[in-house]
Amino acid sequence: MLLDEINRSSAKTQSAMLEAMQERQTSIGGQDHRLPSPFLVLATQNPIEQEGTYQLPEAQMDRFMLKDVLDYPSPAEEAEIIRRIDAGVYSPGQKPAAAASLDAVTDIQELARRIYIDPAIINYIVGLVYVTRNASQYIDARLAGFIEFGASPRASIAFSQAARAVALLNGRDHVIPEDVRSLAHRVLRHRLILNFDAVAEQVPVESVIDAVVAAVQTP
Repeated sequence: MLLDEINRSSAKTQSAMLEAMQERQTSIGGQDHRLPSPFLVLATQNPIEQEGTYQLPEAQMDRFMLKDVLDYPSPAEEAEIIRRIDAGVYSPGQKPAAAASLDAVTDIQELARRIYIDPAIINYIVGLVYVTRNASQYIDARLAGFIEFGASPRASIAFSQAARAVALLNGRDHVIPEDVRSLAHRVLRHRLILNFDAVAEQVPVESVIDAVVAAVQTP
């Protein structure tokens, strides 16, 4: 499911998405309807236009495994976009060809679950998330003071699941610390809640995350 500009959805709609994302079901008129498997939610937000939008609650943000921030395309990329549109690669209403079958996706998901993750790597993941909740003991006091709430246990789960996928994509049957570190921004940027002072001083959450990563010893 692709939710374009999810922050334009009403609070009631966003609340309904919590059940779909967590329970893999939706309830209508008191009747539960199971969602198909595999089921995936992708969502976009427009960070510029805020009129008519609703802020996503922390509980819903926490259910997204990763958050990427997309910048404007480079001049070369933008030129390529124009060339592809002119060449007819993009045609409104045209259905793209399937890149993989559902069975293939399920098989890859099962393969990712079998990627080995050492207990030392698990402790490393837990350590990163723990520091976000107890930052004043481990990182610079100024940066620690900007954290309103640290990451939840879902961050640890996301780290372990995504790190397995990264290892698989890199042709390995085991997770290494670099897999975890490469995911730090994507896993934590929407889970580390900064306070008003951080917003007022325009402190990027990535700066706080970098300090957290630097504070935890790599296994």
